[in-house]
Amino acid sequence: MITRLTPQDASFHRLESSSNPMHIGSLAIVRDPAPADDSGRAPLDYDGLVDLVENRLALVPRYRRKVREIPFGLGRPVWVDDGRFDITYHVRRAALPGPGTDAQLHDLVARLASRPLDPTRPLWEMYLIEGLSGGRRAVFTKTHSALVDGGTALEIGHVILDAGPSPREVADDAWIAVREPGEVELLALTLIELAGRPREAFEVLRQVGGDALGLVGGRALEKAVSLLRGTASGRDGPFHTHTSRNRRFDVVRTDLEDYREIRRHFDCSVNDVILAVVTGALRIFLQSRDEVLTESAVLRTVVPMSVYLEGPHGDRLKPAGEVSSFVIDLPVGEANPVMRLSHISHSIEAHARNRRGVRARTLVHMAGFAPASLHAMSVRAASTFAEHTFDLVITNAPGPQRPMYIGGARMLEMYPVSPLLRNQASSIGITSYDGRVFYGLNADRDAMADIGVLSAAVHESMEEMLGACVQ
Repeated sequence: MITRLTPQDASFHRLESSSNPMHIGSLAIVRDPAPADDSGRAPLDYDGLVDLVENRLALVPRYRRKVREIPFGLGRPVWVDDGRFDITYHVRRAALPGPGTDAQLHDLVARLASRPLDPTRPLWEMYLIEGLSGGRRAVFTKTHSALVDGGTALEIGHVILDAGPSPREVADDAWIAVREPGEVELLALTLIELAGRPREAFEVLRQVGGDALGLVGGRALEKAVSLLRGTASGRDGPFHTHTSRNRRFDVVRTDLEDYREIRRHFDCSVNDVILAVVTGALRIFLQSRDEVLTESAVLRTVVPMSVYLEGPHGDRLKPAGEVSSFVIDLPVGEANPVMRLSHISHSIEAHARNRRGVRARTLVHMAGFAPASLHAMSVRAASTFAEHTFDLVITNAPGPQRPMYIGGARMLEMYPVSPLLRNQASSIGITSYDGRVFYGLNADRDAMADIGVLSAAVHESMEEMLGACVQ
């Protein structure tokens, strides 16, 4: 079966470059069963992960499909079955020199996240990372943002997670690849389709004409215009850079109960508290770089957030089926943490009425949902803003507040690894899971060599907010 990419899927596919891979990453840390465990469960090994993923692929059929371009660019690319699909190409293994440290793991994740996916195959990879200290292993998944739309296509993390140590049963899959069309067939099918849609045909011809002009010499002009746009935007500072091909990755672990305590004291939402903590951390980070911060200094931030119904603690942990996105100014120049929280609460309330939403209907009905799909939807929502209008993207997607398992191994931690949009030096992904709040900080290796300062500043900012509760 041939399916054409939606306009947004196609735009993500075309945004891909060697310096800006457009895949969403997810890092899960799991613990092997203890030797005293009498359940008989074996540690999560490579063969077991391959079997698990292969068993669940029927639930994410797009993971066996690849993208084919239309000859001469006459129309959006299409999804086609990969006739040479090889599960062992996509599910890979890596090992740290034992006993592997968290720092070594983060360095490996940074290297893996910086590599673009193979465009001639289905756009995803998964790594079992062995050798972590303390009987732990890691599963790192990277999925192209074009692959996950939140409706008909979810991130594979949704389907490899189980609510208990015994993997759930899934119906047998008798998948057989549909014959892959040739170039002439793809072109003929596209021309027939365009013949019935004259308005779309005119747009395609206009775009092809523009591309041809670019081949004659317009590329230099396009590059100059892009440079002028970036200069004229007025957005400058440590979070803007010509992105390199290399990344740094760091994490932060915090307790959800701390955010709840602050929420109760100041009568706001957990999302408000999270953003206030991040704002305080960004303030500390900027001060460490000797940035001059006036009282009115702000960081303009795209904040794509899932829209949630209130949970039992007022935490908005139940998905309501939409991912919204808006730009707010984080008050990094404000020295008082309580005032920072107040500014953020009022900004979110004001912007929520005019949010840009991306529907994610399937997420509402998915039991034990994983945040990776929500982060992917958040990145899609963030991409609707012009690149020169903001400083930073922060995605926040709550996860399940109960233990989850991958192939019988209990998941201890989970971190998003959000991509860097063009000319962005860093992205911050945040996920709550099983009573903790986990931060994944992805950054350009050259521009953000001091990403560890920002990680440490999150804890300092949290202490500042908790201190404000007892004053």
